[in-house]
Amino acid sequence: MIEIRVLNPDLRMALGEGPVWDEAQDRVLVADILACTITALSLHGAVLDVWHFPSEVGSFGLCRSGRWIVALRHAVVLYDWRTRRIEPFCTPGPIPPYGRLNDGKVGPDGAFWVGSMDERAQRGPVGRLFRIAPDGSWREICDGLLTSNGLAWTHDGRTMLHTDSGAPWIDAWDFDPDAGTATNRRRIATPDADAIGRPDGAAFDTAGRYWSAGVRKGRINRFRTDGTLIDSLPFPALGITMPCFCGPDLRTVVWSSLRTPLGAEGIGASPLSGALFVMRSDEPGVPVARFAD
Repeated sequence: MIEIRVLNPDLRMALGEGPVWDEAQDRVLVADILACTITALSLHGAVLDVWHFPSEVGSFGLCRSGRWIVALRHAVVLYDWRTRRIEPFCTPGPIPPYGRLNDGKVGPDGAFWVGSMDERAQRGPVGRLFRIAPDGSWREICDGLLTSNGLAWTHDGRTMLHTDSGAPWIDAWDFDPDAGTATNRRRIATPDADAIGRPDGAAFDTAGRYWSAGVRKGRINRFRTDGTLIDSLPFPALGITMPCFCGPDLRTVVWSSLRTPLGAEGIGASPLSGALFVMRSDEPGVPVARFAD
């Protein structure tokens, strides 16, 4: 039996997403997209600091310089968390007014990979996946997405998984960390959203398991890189959104979750949604790279 507990009983996020382990500062950082914030917590649950941004924070990553790279609604910026100074960096697109940047992660190539989504209730395929290079240039990797999500890389950096949680599907790509290229895209899974949820944020462990948040159904879904579902574990909140391997041994898994998008009925059925959760893994996670600024 896996024990999953609430990290901080007093904390609820409207749309918690994208946790990042900051080993240098011994803290986990978590975005609340709708609150336009990033919050730092210790692994004991203490809130250490909160940073406010001028628009939604879709995702972010750590930089080699010590700064953060942050995907705001329609722009990617560099952020000095000590001085709270924002530096404009690039504006990938096109992103329509009813769309925004969403899930993103620094890849083994030292670039920031980030996707976009349609925010309308009836979503259309306007989302795209971008690679943001250290010099501020960007290129489009693919288009036709409803909600780009689930970016994660295997331990050897040679396979990238990416999801569309709106569709839903999971794709695998061959990845070249030296060239920063993703090729040989193939569909490996089309999860049953009614049974195990839609594939939201994700992370790999060193055993090659892809941990995927089954959002709106409260499931931890673990896949092989060929798309085989290894197991689907129950989670204490329907709004589970993303895992992050934390701690000195990278075996402490912090999960974010959403609350507001569930509506009153969903929140009533899942009162813990919006909290952060923590559990232990039998295998360490794959360390996430830093942006090569």
